[in-house]
Amino acid sequence: MPLFRRRSGGEGAQDRAGWRGFGFGRRGAGSSAATGGAEPRLDPTYGDESVRLALRQAAAGDWAALRPTLAAADDAELSFLVAAISDVPRVEQWTARALADTPDDTLLLALSGARHVVWGWEARSSAPAKDVAEDRWKVFHQRLDTAEEQLLEVAEREPSWHAPWDFLQMSAMGASLGPDVATCRFEASVRRAPGNAGSHRVRLQQLSAKWGGSHEEMHEFARATMLAAPEGSLLGELVALAHLEHWLALPDGEDRAYLTSPAVVAGLQEAAFRSVLHPAFEPVRGWQTSFNAFAMVFSLAEQPKTARLLFDALDGCVTNTPWYYLSDDPAKAFHAHRDRCTSYWR
Repeated sequence: MPLFRRRSGGEGAQDRAGWRGFGFGRRGAGSSAATGGAEPRLDPTYGDESVRLALRQAAAGDWAALRPTLAAADDAELSFLVAAISDVPRVEQWTARALADTPDDTLLLALSGARHVVWGWEARSSAPAKDVAEDRWKVFHQRLDTAEEQLLEVAEREPSWHAPWDFLQMSAMGASLGPDVATCRFEASVRRAPGNAGSHRVRLQQLSAKWGGSHEEMHEFARATMLAAPEGSLLGELVALAHLEHWLALPDGEDRAYLTSPAVVAGLQEAAFRSVLHPAFEPVRGWQTSFNAFAMVFSLAEQPKTARLLFDALDGCVTNTPWYYLSDDPAKAFHAHRDRCTSYWR
C-alpha cells in the first residue's frame, strides 16, 4: 500500500516544521485524489483572527502592538501565543534589540527564550545526528544556552507561568541535561498546567527509545496518563502518539503488522473513545492537533470508519503534528489519507 511506503532518509531527522516532534522520521503519504470536504489547510492559528494578527505583528517586529495582547492573556493563552510566535522567523532579531533597551520586560524575555529553542533546533538541521556537522552542533548548543539563561530567568521572575517550563523541557532534551532534569521540568510544567498536551508530548519523547528510554516506558506513561485524566481529556492522544513512535521504529513489514494488530487497534479505540470521541469532550485551544493524531493513526491502522469521524470533525484543518512524519507537505498527506478513508464509506 503506497500510504505505508517509507520515505528515504534516516530516523531521528529534525526539520523546522518537525522540531517539536524531536525526530520521529517520515514516511511517504502516497498520492492524493479529489475528495469531498473542505480543502485541507495548514493554519497555526486554527482560524483565530486575533492570533493571526499577533503573528503578523511578530513577523513585522511590531512589539508595541503585540505586547498588549500578551499582557492581557491568561496563562493558557500566553503559553499558546508564545509557542505560536516562537515559530516566526527572525523574531530573535527584534527581541534582541528590544531587550537591549528594556531588559526587565519579562514578556519580551519569554519570547526571546522560546524563539532561541526553536532557532536552535533549526540550526541542527534535518540530518540524522551522526550526519550533523560540527559547526551546526556548536550553533545549536549556543542557542540553547541562551534559551536556558533567558527562560530560567523568566521562571524565577514569574513562578506561576507555564510557558517557560514548556520550552525548558524542550531545551533540556536538546542539551542532554539528563533524566533528573527532564523529570523535574516536566513536573514543574504540569503543576502549572496539568492538562497541557504539549508538555506531555515532550515527556513522551523523553521516555522513548530514541531518547534513552524504551517502548515499555513510553507506552506505560501514555496509558497511565490517559487513565488518570478526566474522560474527554485531550491526553488520550498520547496513546496514539506512542503507537506511532513505536511504529516508526520498526522495519518495513513489521511496522504495518504492529499498527494493524488487534491489541494495538483495541488500545487506540479505547483511547479515542475515552478522550476526543467521548461525550464529555469539549473543544479547547489546540484540539485539532489531537484529532489529527488520531485521524492519522486510525488511517494507518486500517480503521477507516473511526478515522473518518475525526476527519469529518476537522473539516480540512491540518496540523503539522503528526502529518510531517509522513511528508514535507502535511496538507497533502492529510488529503491522501482522508481520501482513502472516505472512499470506504461513500
